[in-house]
Amino acid sequence: MSQVKNPKLAQQGLQKLDWAYHNMPVMAEIRKRFEKEKPFANKNIACCLHVTKETGVLVLALKAGGANVSLCGSNPLSTQDDVAAALAQSGIDTYAWRGIEKEDYYQAVNSALDIQPHVVIDDGADLINTVHQSRRDLMPQIVGGQEETTTGVIRLRAMAADGKLEFPVIAVNDTPTKHYFDNFYGTSQGTLDAIMRTTNALFAGKQFVVAGYGWCGKGMALRAHGMGAKVTITEVDPVKALAAHMDGYTVTTMDKASEYGDFFVTLTGDKDVLTEKHFQKMKDGAILANSGHFDCEINVQQLGKMAKTKETVRDNLDQYTLSSGRRIFLIGEGRLANLAAAEGHSSEIMDLSFSDQALAAEYLLKHGKSLKAGVHLLPDELDRFVAQTKLDTQGVKIDVLSAEQEHYLKSWQHGT
Repeated sequence: MSQVKNPKLAQQGLQKLDWAYHNMPVMAEIRKRFEKEKPFANKNIACCLHVTKETGVLVLALKAGGANVSLCGSNPLSTQDDVAAALAQSGIDTYAWRGIEKEDYYQAVNSALDIQPHVVIDDGADLINTVHQSRRDLMPQIVGGQEETTTGVIRLRAMAADGKLEFPVIAVNDTPTKHYFDNFYGTSQGTLDAIMRTTNALFAGKQFVVAGYGWCGKGMALRAHGMGAKVTITEVDPVKALAAHMDGYTVTTMDKASEYGDFFVTLTGDKDVLTEKHFQKMKDGAILANSGHFDCEINVQQLGKMAKTKETVRDNLDQYTLSSGRRIFLIGEGRLANLAAAEGHSSEIMDLSFSDQALAAEYLLKHGKSLKAGVHLLPDELDRFVAQTKLDTQGVKIDVLSAEQEHYLKSWQHGT
């Protein structure tokens, strides 16, 4: 059933899965319960996710809970081939390999859907879109879906606003234990890792331009500043721009920032953040990276047309030489830099995000039929459970409200 690049890499992948499992203690606790209770018995779950060792811990936990699980990659360059081989060997129907072409990518999406899922778990909404557009025969059996990315949630809310989303979807991305940590800490560390692996460039004293000041952008700006870079933020939202200004960063337009930036990282979820007019202004040696979900934030097609030559000069690093002789360097073909050119988020961070995903799948099977079609939030008590369990595994103690304190917070009669 599975389609992976090299099944012989399975043993290497199993070692990675073991490493991730032992660094994801909340998922380990959830898996132990799933193994006893079998909440997914006789249920099918289709997943379109980055095929990493951390994703492997999630899908194997779902399988331990009784589910039949299929998995395809959510990005052509994010699949770890050894992990894909290990998952295929472990009984997960896996359709993913690094460097997959567009036609094969959507064939893999459809192969994952052939499991006839009751729940779909998405990273970019490709499974959900495919079901709605071309696999409507699957609709009656699907109880609900889940979405892990900001970009995907934007898509799904647009579908819901148009009345086109026909089943409930949990916006796992909007869960505090996801976006406070995955987006803020995970994306920034992984992106810096990707830049260092591909370029070995110094950050200190350099001009670092961050496009977008959402949770990912905030984390990226803080990490770059911590490495000694001079950080500029570009934004279209006046509230976020004001926050960046008051956080001490330079705030300006991309037209202006493109004149002096040494590094550019896009994290907006939108297209054409960096285009021909910006490339024309960039200094020799400018380094570009995208950490938004899709590869449309940097207009790579326009960059290619402008270039006199293009060559791969280091692993996952392409040099575009313009007619002027200036060189622009692009990391990971403009795809998710932290996954295309590094290992993605750390296991400790994904422990939170994938615990949310695991609990969301269980919640959907219990309550999905009572939810209206549209985008929903993961219940607060599940989010708090994940946070508290993470604290417990770290040996961190916190205060507990007394009965009097709880009463005070819920009452309105008390004055000054």
